[in-house]
Amino acid sequence: MHAAVARLIEIVPPGSPRRTRDWNGVERVLGTQLPEDYKELVEVYGGGVFDKTVWLFDPHCPDEDYNLVAQSAEREEVLARLWQSEPKPAELDGPGTRVLPWASIEDSGAMLYWLAGPGQSPNEWTVLFNEGRGPEWEHHATQCASFLLAVLTGESESSYFPDLPTDTHQFDSNDEILGEKG
Repeated sequence: MHAAVARLIEIVPPGSPRRTRDWNGVERVLGTQLPEDYKELVEVYGGGVFDKTVWLFDPHCPDEDYNLVAQSAEREEVLARLWQSEPKPAELDGPGTRVLPWASIEDSGAMLYWLAGPGQSPNEWTVLFNEGRGPEWEHHATQCASFLLAVLTGESESSYFPDLPTDTHQFDSNDEILGEKG
């Protein structure tokens, strides 16, 4: 298990039982493999929200706002329109470099993306944060589970999480929020 996922389990106990996702099917639809740390997060927690702030996308969530596949398609369209009038972040200058969303930030419009370069293994993808309602992007040279852990523990250098860390941590699963099972 990825060290950051193991540490997250210690500080934010998962609520619902572990369920397997059809990763081959999800990756086929997305046209790319996904990072192992992300798949472990979703296998352990499912989709949902950490500390009422960071929404982890789940490819099997029935709500498109929190569904990895639906958000990937939506963000691709939104960013294509955005980059007609605003410059892309410098990290996306290389040919074939792209972003894929893996989480959003509650009530802010902010998104967390993987920065995926051509020829990179998904396990080498790093995090690119977009403030959502403005042009600012932040690159974090770490994997998604490590970034999430840093945000929840206050070790992140990002200034976009002023309410974190909290004294106690919680995870609210989509199962609980949406009343879904399976």
